[in-house]
Amino acid sequence: MSGDDRVYDIGIVGGGPAGLSAAIWSARYLHSVALVDSGDPRNWQTRRINGILGLEGIRPAELRAAGRATSRELGVTLIDKIVLRVDKRDGDDFVLSLQGGVRLRSRRLLLAIGIRDVWPDIPGLAHVYGANAHVCPDCDGYASRGKKVVVIGNGRRAVGMALNLTTWTTDVIICTNGRSPELDEQEYCDKLDALNIPVLTDRITRVCYDGSAIHCLMLENGMQLDTDKVFFTIGQYPADDLGAQLGCDRDDEGHIEVDQHFHTSVANVFAAGDITPGAQLAIRAAAEGATAALSMHKSLVPEGRKLAPREKATSPA
Repeated sequence: MSGDDRVYDIGIVGGGPAGLSAAIWSARYLHSVALVDSGDPRNWQTRRINGILGLEGIRPAELRAAGRATSRELGVTLIDKIVLRVDKRDGDDFVLSLQGGVRLRSRRLLLAIGIRDVWPDIPGLAHVYGANAHVCPDCDGYASRGKKVVVIGNGRRAVGMALNLTTWTTDVIICTNGRSPELDEQEYCDKLDALNIPVLTDRITRVCYDGSAIHCLMLENGMQLDTDKVFFTIGQYPADDLGAQLGCDRDDEGHIEVDQHFHTSVANVFAAGDITPGAQLAIRAAAEGATAALSMHKSLVPEGRKLAPREKATSPA
């Protein structure tokens, strides 16, 4: 496929849980579907995905492989390339310019591009990531029950993460890794003090580990901070600027805003998964992808095959 001679009903950018779920459901509605994926998933280092009904602990690569296999069986065109640019020619004519000069056209577009993380520069952290170093208490907090936990970060995000983790453990320390604590709200200090959560400001020089087990964090002042688990706050940004190219409304953190049908502010452009506001859970992303597929399908059904919506009943005065 080197040109834009074929027009797909639905084009999807991103091959994670949101994109694959949308592709599968869209194909089940008998739409022609093309899914473009860069092959660089955000969670490639994660050891397991928790909370997926019937698939507890499945590895990200396994989930993606299963989703891609099902997509192929249903006739989805899978394209392993990077989308460089997207242009909207008309109300339902999108042109995706792909790596290598390939172009793809679709009548509806779903952005399931996800986000990128900005990690703290701490030697050893990447080695234990996914096993005993995490970024999501909702996903991995259960494994920290009764453990010694260090939260790496500062400000409101670190305080919120530390408070969240007290669901599973009472042994929590915040380490700002050399940054200012930014505890500028009295509420932060009051709640940390009440739960005996100390805040250390020293820089972390390395994570000490044996295999995937963490022994301690070595601080710049020579102190060894004993810990079993590390959770760290991260900066995030959209995986690419396709939403910006299209002019989709975004919130202060760069997430694409959507309505209850996962429709963006741009006609016939939808978004699902971590690129939208909300909890960053694989199961949520998959559900959003399925719901977006339903919405795109309904928008493609001709008026002659739909009933007019009923008028809302008025309440008696």
